[in-house]
Amino acid sequence: MPGQTTGPIIQVNNLTKRYGKHTAINSLSFEAPRACIGLLGANGAGKTTLVKSLLGLTRPTTGNASVLGLDTARQGVEVRRKVGYMPESDCLPPGATAADFVAHMGEMSGLPDRAARQRAADVLYQVGLREERYRLIKGFSTGMKQRVKLAQALVHDPALVFLDEPTNGMDPQGRDDMLELIARIYRMLGIAVVISSHILEDIERICDYVVIIDQGRLIVSQPLTGMGQPQGDLIVRIEGDREAFAQRMIAKGFAVTRPSHADLQSVDDLVVENSGDPAYDAIRDTAAEIGAGLRSLRVKGRTLEDVYLGNLGLNDDGR
Repeated sequence: MPGQTTGPIIQVNNLTKRYGKHTAINSLSFEAPRACIGLLGANGAGKTTLVKSLLGLTRPTTGNASVLGLDTARQGVEVRRKVGYMPESDCLPPGATAADFVAHMGEMSGLPDRAARQRAADVLYQVGLREERYRLIKGFSTGMKQRVKLAQALVHDPALVFLDEPTNGMDPQGRDDMLELIARIYRMLGIAVVISSHILEDIERICDYVVIIDQGRLIVSQPLTGMGQPQGDLIVRIEGDREAFAQRMIAKGFAVTRPSHADLQSVDDLVVENSGDPAYDAIRDTAAEIGAGLRSLRVKGRTLEDVYLGNLGLNDDGR
């Protein structure tokens, strides 16, 4: 296959995109491996602009990016031949059947008519639309429409698919089914996936790698492997005089520190050295001695929520 198939599947170098005075993405630089990648950020964080840039649909103001080893600004058409895209918006023709629409999208991607129809039947079956594929799209539920959008992104057998808010508007069961389907596409069909979403749980559930952006800037680009595993120290949150609590714990021989943004999601927490049962007993007794309520006590372990919420706002002071 032409283009890069090993090493980073996405490379972004000092990418900036401005619309007039508004900076949608600001000096982004990161690499992402061939994986199920979560692109995480609040609505308005710059995710859609980044995806459009990676698809070669908009030119950056400065910087550059490559997808599958192809320059997105100079080789946008070639990128789109090898990449599928599932948009967030409802862009399906209501008067067409799912089979006809997906076959048409296959032809638009360069497949001959017969091959496009066969491929459309195959991918619609894979996404769970069997006899329904012959029905008009206007009668489909939200979940069925999302499956049609996913099918058209897969019809030309891409090496990578971008999925923009794939669980948007779905009920809990439909959301679970869609996430399982995406995981199967990556793990069984070998198609790399980028899921653009603002839903932490979706990303944490099926992704191996996460890229977090906020206000157009990069916050985190890292694997999810091992995230959430206990790391030793105890995280304590009390209702009361935290300074008095910390001083009493120190006097009893326990190291107590304040969290950093890289550690936790809240500066209200305290980090206490974990020495086993004596530490738990001392925390309980110290809280009782100063009349403080013990709101939470857990072993330190960075979850995706910790990373995300703990780093929000770091760009406000220039860091």
